[in-house]
Amino acid sequence: MLTQEASSTGSMQACIEQCLDCHSICLETVTHCLEKGGPHAEADHIRLLLDCAEICQTSANFMLRGSELHTLTCEVCAETCEQCGDSCEQFENDPQMQACAQTCRSCADACQSMAEEAGVE
Repeated sequence: MLTQEASSTGSMQACIEQCLDCHSICLETVTHCLEKGGPHAEADHIRLLLDCAEICQTSANFMLRGSELHTLTCEVCAETCEQCGDSCEQFENDPQMQACAQTCRSCADACQSMAEEAGVE
């Protein structure tokens, strides 16, 4: 359950939803990439997808708990999502990869806004 403070912040709720969406699509994309093989399955790319999924889930959890440290996890989440979006975007003719890139970028924007609201830059 959201804390009183968190539930009153629409931007936090939106960020939580973005993080959970990004967590899901990154995990789905790992499976997609492993099935495709080749450049899709390169270790650095898979690692980045897993890192992104993990930090998105962690950031959502911090916000759901009303942790005062959520701004720090959001800052790391924004950076990780940007890098993951860049990595996925390279696969131009793959709809799954483009969807993942778009979701990562949306999450990065939401997390960056959340971090900036609290004065983290």
